[in-house]
Amino acid sequence: MARRHDSGAGSGPNGGILSGPIDGDWRARRQIPSVEATTGLLVTHLASRFKGAVARFEPDGIVLRSPNTGMERLFRLLPGAFALGQETVTLTRPLPPKASRPGRTASGSVAVKAAPARVARASRILVEGVHDAELVEKVWGDDLRIEGVVVERLDGIDDLASVIAGFAPGPDARLGILVDHLVPGSKEQRLAASCEGPHVRIAGTPYVDVWQAIRPAVVGLGSWPAIPKGRPWKEGICEVFGVESPGRLWKQLLGSVRTYADLEPALVGAVESLIDFVTE
Repeated sequence: MARRHDSGAGSGPNGGILSGPIDGDWRARRQIPSVEATTGLLVTHLASRFKGAVARFEPDGIVLRSPNTGMERLFRLLPGAFALGQETVTLTRPLPPKASRPGRTASGSVAVKAAPARVARASRILVEGVHDAELVEKVWGDDLRIEGVVVERLDGIDDLASVIAGFAPGPDARLGILVDHLVPGSKEQRLAASCEGPHVRIAGTPYVDVWQAIRPAVVGLGSWPAIPKGRPWKEGICEVFGVESPGRLWKQLLGSVRTYADLEPALVGAVESLIDFVTE
């Protein structure tokens, strides 16, 4: 006689002994959530029914403080040993705060938060004009204030020798000078060669004007256009941009600069060499 099989007699939901896990209930096991035990979190220790707020951590457990009596008790951090409200949870120690990456100034230096400006040094950096000064301030201003370095403008370098003599450079009063168009055979190169000394350093760029020290792509150009000799350079550039006033166009160009990465390496290297020189 054939033995009758009852399809509903198995241990799994569909019958049959192989329809579920062989080492536990066929139903999905309950997942107990983990909760970071921040100070003040109110929980209940399930085994003892002690209810308290997280007070602190000890090497071998967590200390709960009763909100009613102030009593403190130490408990081990076992899985599923606590309740948060009506839910069973596993308490975990708070993760250490992530170390935040230091901020950077526009020059790429590590930013020093809330650092007061240093009392001005006797040493100075001189630049040719107001646009040079504004560009240096925008990118290196934070660094210069921390170092106590003042930037002054020359309004041209034709009278450079007398300016240097009036400053009277010395070991504790160095002078760094930033000039444009510092190329072999130029007037600027000849002046630099005659004026440099142990306490005076002259550095510069090969550009006709500091405007060119801004990377052309930053201001929407493929390259800075060549302006015919005999025509004022800035006048020709203003025509390219369709802006009549050089002052207005400069504000537009300066506003495009965010960090040293928007500038040509020649200017970045020149300015940083002068900062190093006057702060040695």
